[in-house]
Amino acid sequence: MERSVASQVDELQAVAQDVRAAVETVIEGKPEAIDLALVALFGSGHLLIEDVPGVGKTMLAKALARSIAGTAQRIQFTPDLLPSDITGVSIFNSQSRGFEFKPGGVFANVVIGDEINRASPKTQSALLEAMEERQVTVDGITHPLPDPFMVVATQNPIEMEGTYPLPEAQRDRFMVRISMGYPVRAAELAMLDHHGGGNPLAALRPVTNASTVAALAESVRTIFVHGAVKDYLVAVLEATRFSADVRLGASPRAGLQLLRAARVRAMLQGRHYVIPDDIQALAGPALAHRILLSPAAQLARRSVDEVVDAAVASVPVPDRD
Repeated sequence: MERSVASQVDELQAVAQDVRAAVETVIEGKPEAIDLALVALFGSGHLLIEDVPGVGKTMLAKALARSIAGTAQRIQFTPDLLPSDITGVSIFNSQSRGFEFKPGGVFANVVIGDEINRASPKTQSALLEAMEERQVTVDGITHPLPDPFMVVATQNPIEMEGTYPLPEAQRDRFMVRISMGYPVRAAELAMLDHHGGGNPLAALRPVTNASTVAALAESVRTIFVHGAVKDYLVAVLEATRFSADVRLGASPRAGLQLLRAARVRAMLQGRHYVIPDDIQALAGPALAHRILLSPAAQLARRSVDEVVDAAVASVPVPDRD
């Protein structure tokens, strides 16, 4: 059993390294963002990329999709986008005298939701069933989605013109949220050299396939988590719920996804067990987008990341023995 788990860890490490190297040919100087994208990919989660326009959000999503040789669909979210454009629609076929289902953009291994918060809340909500249950229901008929299935959504800050805030229920379905940020000077100079002569995505070749990713994502469940680490995770969740700075704390779903993400991080670092460091490293990306601050915290100009860091710091770390 130990050799089996060890071999799964080695395989995931090797595949993840190949995917990371492929994506880094397109995204310059953002190793942390790429690592979190890999956590979501192998953790069977969804990724929310939030930042100002032009910093590589969509490029990261496309590079990740192309590197795994799976099917990919890009949905451009606009104010006039309809829910049926996402899930699909039943159309009457005059020849067969019956209705036929025409799949929407959500039927792919990697669904790139570009500028997701430019669509209305009604259209955004069309993704809820797909993201949680890996299926969509149209006219009373349930249609399963492919495996693996991952939504990589890009979002502009809500202060930008023409944006709608994502509903709490939808934010809670994203495993992690990352912010690209502006590149450092050296990376931006390299980008001018590499991207100025053409589209780097055109040269990106797949380094693995969808079935391998699905199998590795399933193997994540075998990673051991000690009871003390689980207690620590729940204590962190409770610290966000009872903080005076928080109006809406982390949900039980957040805990399940944080645990799965921690297992992936352990495998990426060559371990077959989770340690508290995994929880600490992923608490911000996994919890911050799910939390609503209290009015007092907003008036004090406290950020969600600061509140999550304070919640984590308030919880004693379990003994390593």
